[in-house]
Amino acid sequence: MFTEIGSFDAKTKLSQLLQGIKRGQRYTITLRGEPIADLVPSESSTRRSSQTAIEALRSFHRVKGISPEQVATWIAEGRQ
Repeated sequence: MFTEIGSFDAKTKLSQLLQGIKRGQRYTITLRGEPIADLVPSESSTRRSSQTAIEALRSFHRVKGISPEQVATWIAEGRQ
């Protein structure tokens, strides 16, 4: 979801907006109430974040010695 912000406020609060964008916030800049531009995170930073997450998942150690039946039991318990 985009947060609307007027063009004057966007100009005066640009550094704050950029900090919000780093956290994933998205903004629509308006001029006299009419949307004119969107501020969104850069695709390269999104891609980099995704790649970092994938690498972190791949670095998890695999657990050995647990049967598929035991895993199914744990899953069933978690869904109750």
